[in-house]
Amino acid sequence: MDKHAAAHVLEQIAAILELKGDNEFKVRAFRNAARAVETYGGDFPRAVGSGELGDVKGIGPATLEVVREYAATGRSSALESLRLEVPDGLVEMLRITGLGVSKIRALHDQLAISTVAELEVAARDGRLAALPRFGAKTAEKILRGVEFLRRTGEFRLFHHAHRQAEQLRRGILALPGICAVEIAGSVRRRCEVVRDIDLALAGTAAPREISGRLAGFSAVRDVVGVGDAAFTVHFEDGTAADIYCCPPDRFGHLLVWTTGSATHLEQLVARARSRGFTLDAAGLGKEGAAVVCPDETTLYRALGLDFIPAELREGKDEIAHAAAGTLPALVDRADLLGFLHCHTVYSDGSNTVAELAEACRAEGYRYVGITDHSEHAAFAGGLREETIAQQHEEIDAYNRDARDIRVLKGVEADILADGSLDYGVDFLDRFDFVIASIHARLEMDERQMTARVLKAMDDPHMAIMGHPTGRLLLSRDPYPIDMHAVIRAAAERGVAIEINADPQRLDLDWRLCAEARDAGVTISIGADAHTIAGLANVDVGVGIARKAGLEARDILNTRDVEGFLKHVEARKRR
Repeated sequence: MDKHAAAHVLEQIAAILELKGDNEFKVRAFRNAARAVETYGGDFPRAVGSGELGDVKGIGPATLEVVREYAATGRSSALESLRLEVPDGLVEMLRITGLGVSKIRALHDQLAISTVAELEVAARDGRLAALPRFGAKTAEKILRGVEFLRRTGEFRLFHHAHRQAEQLRRGILALPGICAVEIAGSVRRRCEVVRDIDLALAGTAAPREISGRLAGFSAVRDVVGVGDAAFTVHFEDGTAADIYCCPPDRFGHLLVWTTGSATHLEQLVARARSRGFTLDAAGLGKEGAAVVCPDETTLYRALGLDFIPAELREGKDEIAHAAAGTLPALVDRADLLGFLHCHTVYSDGSNTVAELAEACRAEGYRYVGITDHSEHAAFAGGLREETIAQQHEEIDAYNRDARDIRVLKGVEADILADGSLDYGVDFLDRFDFVIASIHARLEMDERQMTARVLKAMDDPHMAIMGHPTGRLLLSRDPYPIDMHAVIRAAAERGVAIEINADPQRLDLDWRLCAEARDAGVTISIGADAHTIAGLANVDVGVGIARKAGLEARDILNTRDVEGFLKHVEARKRR
């Protein structure tokens, strides 16, 4: 039973109820339940089965019944019934930037628009611009939103795909006749967005036998394309999973081949050919005989290569480095000593300073940098100066009694439109460190936005640049900014650049991370955690750092607290 899938069902019900104009309290009840399920920290299947979930704040009898039905059948009769009352296209429109429920209702009522295709036509022919509260600028923004939806609509965020892939992997591994199952494809390569799930399995059971058992799994709609070595599982939420099968002695080859990427495989095939081997979907061979590859290391070694971590298999320079023995020693979660970028109840977080600190201590961190929003971020409960003083007193009190962990007084200061940092110089001196980020005035052009950030870097308080391009994966493109110029300036001025590990951001992009590293920029991995559950964001951020080829020495918060604060002080002296 996947709590994230159950939360998605509750959120879909809330969205459709809202589109129908149903009671706002009912809509809020389902939305609150979705949030409660998503953030539930205990044994979710046990809590559903025992009824304990009903004791959780935000879960009522009606929402609990939806979850129970979904747990038992993989379906929700309430959701299926509601879908008959509202066109699917209206729900899809909720994913378009600039369209809220009231505007979608207006489009449906006044122009009889029920699909994204109809919306696009109306935006182009002027009908949408002529509606009250719309206008030409709104129509243009909606057209951009439609194009973005078309470009990204088939994709899912990495952490969603990974959860589902891992759940499926565990389910298959429990079946009789299965020796090994591994996640493959773009999920294994830790791509930030994923179209399909791929799994490779080795066993003695026939694919038809395995597929027949999977057809009975909760939330599986159907299983198709069953052949001698592969089949596809379709889930109720629209996700597809391609399952590839082989005997145990071919598992290494299958895992390499199904992990990809296509460019990496092309280069690997060329490498094999140059050394007298053949390599294709059927296996690795030499002089007409199959080369047995029970694991991936055997295949790479046969081609004169060190084992290449899956994150690096994008067809860049990984094969050359594997041949020369110069692959990086990729950073690991255990290398991180400090937990950075988190929000408490003082701004828009859900936990206290002490709760976050204790959770970080339990995870093995030696320090935690609290970074609530600054005053200009009113949308996120930005802190006034007197509130900051209260928080600092609380941090001092915690540190006097704390063992094994230290809490640092940080802030996520807004970079204002003119490039200055929120609060001003004297007040910023009160913090141990400052993350500076942009949250408003995203409509600036590239020249203006770049100048804004470069001016912010003139302020020596700015130790780290937070989520530097402002992107929200599958929701919002990066704002226009010359990141090459920003990276050069960061290297010159000693400013670290963040990999924001919120799975919807993963910003800085891994390709730019490698460029920043090569330019001499230190990278910070920040969780942007608003709950204790957000501590898990770090694992996703580490995956992006690994994909960029970063080592522990490249990451700011692999340093101990003294080393971290030395970076801050060195920045202030520049």
